[in-house]
Amino acid sequence: MKNKITDLFGIKYPLIQGGMVWVSGHKLASAVSNSGGLGLIGAGSMYPHILEEHIIKCKKETNKPFGVNIPLFYPDLEAIIKIIIEQDVKIVFTSAGNPKTYTKFFKEKGIKVAHVVSSVKFALKAQDAGVDAVVAEGFEAGGHNGREETTTFTLIPMVKKEIEIPLLAAGGIATGRAMLAARVLGADGVQIGSRFVASEESSAHQLFKKEILKAKDGDTMLTLKELIPARLLKNKFFYDIENLYKKGANVEELKNLLGRARAKKGMFLGDLEEGELEIGQVSGLIDQIKPVKEIINEIISEYNSALNEFSVLKL
Repeated sequence: MKNKITDLFGIKYPLIQGGMVWVSGHKLASAVSNSGGLGLIGAGSMYPHILEEHIIKCKKETNKPFGVNIPLFYPDLEAIIKIIIEQDVKIVFTSAGNPKTYTKFFKEKGIKVAHVVSSVKFALKAQDAGVDAVVAEGFEAGGHNGREETTTFTLIPMVKKEIEIPLLAAGGIATGRAMLAARVLGADGVQIGSRFVASEESSAHQLFKKEILKAKDGDTMLTLKELIPARLLKNKFFYDIENLYKKGANVEELKNLLGRARAKKGMFLGDLEEGELEIGQVSGLIDQIKPVKEIINEIISEYNSALNEFSVLKL
C-alpha cells in the first residue's frame, strides 16, 4: 500500500494513530509502529520529563518510525520541543495553534511536520507554513474539535481540492471500509484515534475502555465551544455542563466547573461520573478491546476486501 504518506513517513500502511491525551503512551505508539502504521506519543498530557521517558521507552520497543503529537497551546511547549530535538524525534504532528510558529524550526532540524486542521482555511494556512502534510479532522472526532462542525465526508474533498501536499483524513474512521471511503474522497491516508483508545496497549483506564464498548449512536456530543470544543461521552459531568448552559452560564462558570485534570480523572483514572470522557462518534461501532496488531490487521484486511468488492460495481 505504497503512496505519498507511506513514502513521507517510511511506514507500511498509510495509517496514523492519533496522539491522544492520557491514552497515547509509548506502549500504544510502539505497537502501532510495529504493526505497520505510524504511532504517535501524545505530549498534551505529559510533563516534559514524562515525555522524555516515553520517547526513550518507545525507541527500545520499536525500530520503526514513530512521532510525537504536540498541542501548540501546551504551557511547557519550549521544554517539550527541547526534548524532541535532544531525543532526535523525526516526526511531529502539531495541533491547536498556529503552524507558522514552529514548522520552519522543525524542518530545519530535519523533522517531518503534519498539522491538524478542521477547515479549508486552516489547511491552506498550514500548507503556507510549510508543513509536509495536513490532517483534516471532521466533526465526528473525539476530544478537542473544530468549531466549524464540518463532517469528515464533506471536509476531505473540500480540502483536497485546495491543497497540493499530502492529506490525511481523521474523524469517524475505525474500519477498513471507512479508510477506503476516505481514500476515495481524496485522502492519501487516515488518522485513527477512538479505535485505538479501546486497545490493549492504550493507557486509558479499563473502566473507560469498557464504557466505550457500551456506546451507541447519539451517546457523544460536542460541548464547551466557548472554551475548547470537546466531544464527550454523556455522563454526569456532561449533564452538569448541560445544566449550566440551561442556566445561561458564562465562560468563567464553565471554567470553574471544568476545573483541573477532568480528562485525566475520567480517561486515565477511570472516574466515569465526574471525569471528562473524550471519544468520537465512531465509538458506537467499537464492541471489543483488542491488541493493536489485531486491530490494524482487521482494518487492512477489510480495506482490501472492500476494494475488491467495489471494483466490480462499476456503473
